[in-house]
Amino acid sequence: MRIHCQWALVDGGVAADVEVTVADGRFRAVEVGVAPSPDAERRVGLSLPGLANAHSHAFHRALRGHTQADQGSFWTWRTIMYRVAERLDPERYYRLARAVYGEMVRAGITAVGEFHYLHHGPDGTPYTNPNAMGEALSAAAADAGLRVTLLDTLYQHGGLGADGHRPPEGVQRRYCDPSVDAWLDRIDNRAGSPLDGTHVRLGAAVHSVRAVDVDGLAAAARWSAEHGAPLHAHVSEQPAENDACVAHYGLTPTALLDSAGALGPRFSAVHATHLTADDITRLGGSGSTACFCPTTERDLGDGIGPSSELVAAGANLSLGTDSHAAIDLLEEARLLELHERLRTVRRGLHPVEALTTMATVNGHRSLGWADAGRIAVGDRADLVTIDLSSIRTAGSSAGGGGVALAAAVFAAGAVDVTDVLVDGVPVVVAGHHRRIDVAAELEQTINEVLNDD
Repeated sequence: MRIHCQWALVDGGVAADVEVTVADGRFRAVEVGVAPSPDAERRVGLSLPGLANAHSHAFHRALRGHTQADQGSFWTWRTIMYRVAERLDPERYYRLARAVYGEMVRAGITAVGEFHYLHHGPDGTPYTNPNAMGEALSAAAADAGLRVTLLDTLYQHGGLGADGHRPPEGVQRRYCDPSVDAWLDRIDNRAGSPLDGTHVRLGAAVHSVRAVDVDGLAAAARWSAEHGAPLHAHVSEQPAENDACVAHYGLTPTALLDSAGALGPRFSAVHATHLTADDITRLGGSGSTACFCPTTERDLGDGIGPSSELVAAGANLSLGTDSHAAIDLLEEARLLELHERLRTVRRGLHPVEALTTMATVNGHRSLGWADAGRIAVGDRADLVTIDLSSIRTAGSSAGGGGVALAAAVFAAGAVDVTDVLVDGVPVVVAGHHRRIDVAAELEQTINEVLNDD
């Protein structure tokens, strides 16, 4: 397959008339400044590498639009989130996740990190296949046409106070394995699972220092190191989390994770909103990644994290859609910079090229896909084309490649994605998912989950 791109992001800059040759799911040739080959497919607009959604809770998509009553308080959100979590079984979760992942691909996302903690039955009893829920997510990703890193999440406790951890309550019981060893056995015993490395990879996560004690943190860090696998954790999302951790351990969440051996190039701190100067130094000095999810962080009123300070300290930044208040990595990228402008009263702290790297290379690497996120020979053939003539982007192509990229990041949205290639396979063509009627499946599955009493 040959594809000729009007504009494409290659080697960190936008070039005109780029033709790529694709075979066996990889880019086999990338030529810049060439006329279209007679048999080449044409991509009009700006083509980017595939976007990586580094943090997702697929079942949260059912909450969109349903959590704004009573002034959209956190308690309104949590009540509905728990209600959805109670109602999912493997078959229903598969159908919901398939539609959610279909929405992601339609938005140009070619890989997702699924922070998966909805493991067992509603009362905490494991299914006959204890990995049935994770395998439902893997199958949904395959059907939707994107890659997934299944971040199997350790969840032990229901919360943390100054006197220690509380036991899980209600729906939290289905998040928890009986012990850390049981969690390790479950994630290591996946006979017959679809984790074949082609579209699925396995990583680990600890939900948070509120839900995992220090022994659990250390066990997850060891597993990650032994398997060379990603390790993610929610970190300092709210001040109350920091206060409880300091009261109990005398350490911030970041310092506690560091003491357990978790920080390093494989580690991603999700949210990283309320960090101390020492936290920033630890994350940066260890080469860790901070995954920001701006649409969720503003929806929940969590705050704005110190993104420019993290970059200056040496940390990488990636992007996620978390609760799916929106599924649009272009919006996540621009909000990171726009929130930073509000926080610091300065412009241009994250150049557009850096924002694009967060959404592509950094996100893929944080999920264990080091061979994706670039239009480069040998990398996975992911290609996302953005319309430069829509009502949001019209006029941008007249300014050259740099303006086209800025328009894509600061003005375009998921609706402007026209074509998506994942591992050399066309999944979105002319704005339509080839396999899924995404809107219809979302409507059906969400109504079923919320209204089936």
